[in-house]
Amino acid sequence: MVSRTAAALTAATPAIAEAHFRAEAHPYHPERRPDGYLNLGTAENRLLGDLLAELAAELPPFTEPDTRYAPLHGTAVLRERIAELLTTGYRAPVDPEHLVLVSGASAALDVIATALCDPGDAIVLPAPYYGAFDTDLGGRSGARLIAAALDPADGFALDPAPLDRALRLARRIGTQVRAIALASPHNPLGQVYSAEQLTRLAELAAEHRVALIGDQIYAHSVFGPRPFTALEALPTAAARHTVWGFAKDFGLPGFKAGVLHTTDPAVLAAARALAYFAPVSTGTQAVLAALLADPARTAAFLAENRRRLGASAAAAADQLSRHGIPHRVAEAGCSLWIDLRDRLPEPGFAGERRLWHDVLDRLRVNVLPGGAFHSPEPGWFRLCHPLDPALVAEAIARLGTLPVHAAAVRVAAAVDGAR
Repeated sequence: MVSRTAAALTAATPAIAEAHFRAEAHPYHPERRPDGYLNLGTAENRLLGDLLAELAAELPPFTEPDTRYAPLHGTAVLRERIAELLTTGYRAPVDPEHLVLVSGASAALDVIATALCDPGDAIVLPAPYYGAFDTDLGGRSGARLIAAALDPADGFALDPAPLDRALRLARRIGTQVRAIALASPHNPLGQVYSAEQLTRLAELAAEHRVALIGDQIYAHSVFGPRPFTALEALPTAAARHTVWGFAKDFGLPGFKAGVLHTTDPAVLAAARALAYFAPVSTGTQAVLAALLADPARTAAFLAENRRRLGASAAAAADQLSRHGIPHRVAEAGCSLWIDLRDRLPEPGFAGERRLWHDVLDRLRVNVLPGGAFHSPEPGWFRLCHPLDPALVAEAIARLGTLPVHAAAVRVAAAVDGAR
């Protein structure tokens, strides 16, 4: 027998993780493994290998102090260098004493949810949202996640109105809401929110006396025309707690290094205590501190990352257009939100699940269905593009072979026409 918490965590393994490991266990190669999977379902930035190899050659050698115990919430030197990086990127001051380093952004989200929520308390999120938030924010804390559906008709634009309704409904039924959470820049939509949009959201949080949780993991991966605005830069009375990490902007998901930024003394103390259960190894911290030692080098690395991500997104978008697959324009991150509504074999999310399994099992392409991201409308999928362009092109070509279903076209047209 295991605990109820353990059983719930086992049952709630994210679809993102299951599909990733299935695809990675049998990867496609045009000659050696033509029946392998093309993994466009994982938001992993694989465009930076050559740059990381150059950086690795410049790093100092591993030393004996790197094997010792270190402060569990992060070494002073690494927190100082992260604070310098974030202060520049956020265009707002970040104090290293307000940072808590843990083993990945998922762990940081788990820490902040556990610090803020008792079991049964709620966190409201605009939907669609990153599917693993269900586990990251709710898996161990016991928090309930409440999805506030955004409108597909205006491109799922960030609108305070559905969040306000969700907050008021929760209050009427006696649910204690502790926070509004969102990914900014957005995953899976690739949207970059304006200062005005985020200010309205912060005003809503202040009105309802809840905190704002911002997953800013793509803060340095913006390639569109709109600049990134950090929650730290907003003039608001709402409490703000943000998460960042090395996985996306630096292409280092395997290093499992995430950071929580909070200025609330009680939350900070709780987060430092919780870091006991998810520390980053001292050796990994030494490598990351050396990686950030030269701010000019770091700035050049991140600029090249943005350039490559932009080129990759543009190339994937061009391939999608060539194969008649509509999609939302991305401004940041690793993914494109693609529209396969006219390929659904039957209406609704049942049709979406059938299509997903057909794409994964028959076409051997891993793209994730919108249902995994709590999309309010079936037929949308997340496609991740930062990998070998030839593999992306092959995967999109296979998606282009999906038959268009007349019934699905009529349903999609009726939905669009009713807006």
